[in-house]
Amino acid sequence: MANLYKKDAPFQVYISFKKYLDVLEHIRYNDRLEYRVNYAESLIDKTKNFQELRDGFQDFSLLEKYEDLIRLLLADLFPTGLTTNEIKAASIPLSNITFNYTERFKNILKDAGKDFEIQLRNIDDNEYYVFCCCVIIQRYFKRDIKSTLPLYYDIPNKQGIMKHYKITINADFLDIYPTEKAKIPSDDVIDMLLENLDDFRLWKKYFPSESWVLNGFTIISLIDCTTEVALSDLKSSMIRIDPENLTPDENLVEIFKSYFDVAELNFGLMLFNNKDQRLEKVPIYENLFTNHILDFWINTFDEETRKITFSNLNNNSKAIVVSNVDHLDQEIKNQPSFSILKENGIKSFMVIPIMKDNELLAIMEFTSPIRNSLNGLKLKKLEFFTDIILFSLNRFSFEKNYQIEAIIQREYTSIHNSVVWKFRNEAEKYFNASLSKKMYSLKEISFKNLTPLFGFSDIRSSSDKRFNLMLEDLNQQIDCLHDIFSIINSDSEKYLLALDIFENEFNNEIKADTEQRFQRLLREDIHPYLQGKLEVGTTEIKAKIADYFSKIFTQNDLFYSSRKSLDDSITLVNRKLADILDERQIKAQQIFPHYYERFKSDGIEHNLYIGHNIAPDLPYSSKVVHELRYWQLKTICKMEQEFQSFKKDLPIPLDIASLIFVYNEKIDIRFRMDEKRFDVDGAYNSYYEIIKKRLDKAHVKNSTERITCPGKITIVYFGMENQKEYLQYIHRLQKKEILQSDIEFLKVEDLQGITGLLAFRVTLV
Repeated sequence: MANLYKKDAPFQVYISFKKYLDVLEHIRYNDRLEYRVNYAESLIDKTKNFQELRDGFQDFSLLEKYEDLIRLLLADLFPTGLTTNEIKAASIPLSNITFNYTERFKNILKDAGKDFEIQLRNIDDNEYYVFCCCVIIQRYFKRDIKSTLPLYYDIPNKQGIMKHYKITINADFLDIYPTEKAKIPSDDVIDMLLENLDDFRLWKKYFPSESWVLNGFTIISLIDCTTEVALSDLKSSMIRIDPENLTPDENLVEIFKSYFDVAELNFGLMLFNNKDQRLEKVPIYENLFTNHILDFWINTFDEETRKITFSNLNNNSKAIVVSNVDHLDQEIKNQPSFSILKENGIKSFMVIPIMKDNELLAIMEFTSPIRNSLNGLKLKKLEFFTDIILFSLNRFSFEKNYQIEAIIQREYTSIHNSVVWKFRNEAEKYFNASLSKKMYSLKEISFKNLTPLFGFSDIRSSSDKRFNLMLEDLNQQIDCLHDIFSIINSDSEKYLLALDIFENEFNNEIKADTEQRFQRLLREDIHPYLQGKLEVGTTEIKAKIADYFSKIFTQNDLFYSSRKSLDDSITLVNRKLADILDERQIKAQQIFPHYYERFKSDGIEHNLYIGHNIAPDLPYSSKVVHELRYWQLKTICKMEQEFQSFKKDLPIPLDIASLIFVYNEKIDIRFRMDEKRFDVDGAYNSYYEIIKKRLDKAHVKNSTERITCPGKITIVYFGMENQKEYLQYIHRLQKKEILQSDIEFLKVEDLQGITGLLAFRVTLV
């Protein structure tokens, strides 16, 4: 056969006993003990007619042909007195070819069944190839690279329990040397390869297939480490949670069987909901876990009995272990609850509470139809991964919360903390249904009978400023282009004419599409023309064109310097005002949890919605509304004061005007799935929204003066009750020297469908 390896490898492999025969030759001529000399000489004589044992062979069938001779030859390495204790065999290194087994190894393979084929565990073809190369580096180049991977055989026993054996290898009788095809890498290349263990193609470049010879044999010894491997697998299984795909590890029960050495074993686990004082199934394991005893616990006991039981568990969390149910007292067997064991064929079981900080977190159960299969010793083994169970449950809880938050973000949008509980309840139902592969439609989220608070700090005349600065940018751009075209030859005349037309439009009769047409002229004609001049123009022309393009805003091909200064100023104002509002909003939530939202445009606008439905577990009264209205007025004043402190640093001078709208009627809000935000609900409540939208540009009645004014706070309301309330707030702020005493009482002009609005303005100190 060409190669004993079933996988591609850098080796040509020959089975050879030369190195061991050399050891016998040394004993023959150098040992002082006569019986050892005679023994070595006898073995050498028996093999002298079988030169292939020394030279090496690739015909696997010769292992069977020379089986007795090989056993005799290797007798010193496989002592008869240890054959029933050691798990040992000769082997072709890094292959599944083994021979010359000890009796214990033979029995293990026999119990596995005649169809079982021994295989190395968890090593793919590419990893295998690189590992073989590492063996060459370690053995031939004498590099101490500590490259040995843990190698395992997984072999089932007679009961079907998977046993795990770690492989140790003795390579004393192995030679490795290069063929003519081999490439001998330098130390630098070896270092480079070791830094790129995952690059299979790179390794194969320097260690081509079958370019080295592996000659000899190895001795493998197996150590039963089923408990350690099962424990490691349990840890991996319970730690490994994919947030994107919370699916169960189907091998978990099989791992438990190996760990406890119980052929027939069922496992169950339920989480404890501390809020509702009840057990809950883990949805992803609903079809995998049995939960015989825990199911009975949920369905049979009345709610009061269950709560008492759970309360007792917090005080006494000792596990329940019954090795043989047949040995239970007859009194217990006569109880109806005993039927759950009988119906499910349970002969041995353990029920283990999982505690954290003296609080019940979950309950596990192990059941088996085999008597005496579970006992105190098996319970003791659980101590080795109790911390992992706690970690896994906490991790599951974290990932569950993460997924629920993701559902809220995806299906609803970013929701304020005060109302997230209602979205969370709905998202949790959706999440649990999805894990159980069930359909669930998200329900509408709404809150009724809320008192609204609305206010804004608007940047005054921002639209006019933006328009004027746009003209300033466009005129500067046209002047710059005029300057360039004036020094270019006559083929630029058409562009100068077009620029004159647009300059006239911008400064006299600008139309809705003037800016767009100018952009098209730049993009399609002028800019390509100037790009061409960059290649062939004079030094002066190139410099002017390069300077022109450096001022272009690439997204729209226009000059943007002046408007950028305005946008930067507005962004700075918005950020600072929003930071003040958000920071003070934390204190407002301490007065009473409420829904809060704010918007940035040319200024900051905010909404508060307050009511018992937002926080149904807390006491609520009209006093809450009064405190939050006072908070709102103080906060608006603070925003105005802060603005005055930094307005001088703005790139473009700006002013803000602030307003508060007082509305007494209760409204409902509903989350709109299409817009991913809350909005007022119903036609009656829309009246409030209409007023809000029209107040921004409203005037004092019988006047052209706006009701808002920079440096003053405007409060708009309907009746004298609100006037009296806010005059008290203003008086308190006047005492603190935040507001002046110049209160103006105003009537607001009639707006479309809105009459009777009143207002007063007061100046900040």
